[in-house]
Amino acid sequence: MRSEEYGRDSPIAAFATIPGKSAITLIRCSGKGSIECTAGVFSAGKRLTQAEGNTIIHGWIVSPREKVDEVLISIFRAPKSYTGEDSLDICCHGGVTAGKAVLDTLMKNGFKDALPGEFTFRAFMNGKLDLTRSESVMELVSAKTDTGRRHAVNRLSGVLENEINEIKKALVEVLSGAEIFLDYSEDEIGADPDEAAGRLPGQDKVRETLARLKKLAKSWQTEKIYQEGVFAVIAGRPNAGKSSLFNLLVKEERSIVTDIPGTTRDWIEAWISVEGIPVRLADTAGLREARDLVEKIGVERSRELMEEAELVLYIIDGEAGINPDDTDFINEYKQKTKGTLLLLWNKADIASLPKTLPAGICSNTTISVSAKTGEGVAELTGAITAAVLKQTDREDSNTNTAGDMAAVETAAVGTARQKNLVETAAAAIEEALHLAASDEPLDLIAPLLREAVNSLGEITGEVSTADILEEMFSRFCVGK
Repeated sequence: MRSEEYGRDSPIAAFATIPGKSAITLIRCSGKGSIECTAGVFSAGKRLTQAEGNTIIHGWIVSPREKVDEVLISIFRAPKSYTGEDSLDICCHGGVTAGKAVLDTLMKNGFKDALPGEFTFRAFMNGKLDLTRSESVMELVSAKTDTGRRHAVNRLSGVLENEINEIKKALVEVLSGAEIFLDYSEDEIGADPDEAAGRLPGQDKVRETLARLKKLAKSWQTEKIYQEGVFAVIAGRPNAGKSSLFNLLVKEERSIVTDIPGTTRDWIEAWISVEGIPVRLADTAGLREARDLVEKIGVERSRELMEEAELVLYIIDGEAGINPDDTDFINEYKQKTKGTLLLLWNKADIASLPKTLPAGICSNTTISVSAKTGEGVAELTGAITAAVLKQTDREDSNTNTAGDMAAVETAAVGTARQKNLVETAAAAIEEALHLAASDEPLDLIAPLLREAVNSLGEITGEVSTADILEEMFSRFCVGK
């Protein structure tokens, strides 16, 4: 990372909350001399410089010409702060102008604008956070559901860091034994039979670390779902109840609902949480041969969205029953698209799901719902959850149900970077075990174990490069 950009320990400041119509705006400051710089524009400057850490002082931010705003300043003395440096949190009045005026005053008295992720970068550089916990900060900020939040908190509390360190410690013990034998002759050390024969000692321990790494790598499939969510499209013929179901799941009147077929001309979307899984849900135009040009464009967009979606909720109008357009769409989708199709029998409050349905449509897997009364919504959300988790190929893991607390207590990787490094370490260990099984010498096996250890060190930041750190922290929001 280029030190001239990230400023080392010079005073930085930034909004930690978005200025707007709120009671309070928070401005975060950190760096060597930050308390003194703030004191220069604070009405109680002497009290501020003499204040102990973890205390709050009331006063005014002032400029040479006027009082700027009345504030509360929380003081944090190094090293007992988020960044490990002297830091302040300035609470000023909400709104756009008050916070901006305070920040401008600070900038004129020695502060510079904080870069994206610079506070967390300093926390990492000062040993307050490892890289897994640093990355979890933005996971927490970006979490779309409560389950995603809990998983991010899990990593922020150090569960993943501890797991990586335990695996690395076991590998280092094996590697140390192998390298000692390579550095000294057999007569100089009391070698065990494996070492004396030039074989890898502690192979059972190495196999155990490999199993743990494979489990970690696989955890990314589910963690990615909780972070990024899935795209689901509601589709069906006009007037089947698509918009009504959309409004029911979104829990507000977002789509216009009328008895006139073709009311929805364009798609509309919203984020919802389905048992802890973020779902980007889209309501689309009814599928039919449209005569109206605008409706025709809407139908074409609907078909394009269904090709992109991981999940399609196809609604059948229970009152009208299944017609050839329904069966044609269902058969075509199953043949051409890789996404998951869930069939919904709507208007179940006035038309029950028949026991016999056309070929290719099974009554046992068709979900009976009523967008009007909410009947069957619990079964629908359960089916969505099962379909999403099935796509991750994770049914046999600790995360059998979205939001399962066992998943919160289990170590799991939270970024693609972490997953790739875990896979690199696992591949090196697999190769080492393969060579050991072929009775290859330790001088070929030891470098592979060292490669695995280095990859694990890169996950936590023990091993890192400037380019990697710059790329990672530049993705953070300003103020973090």
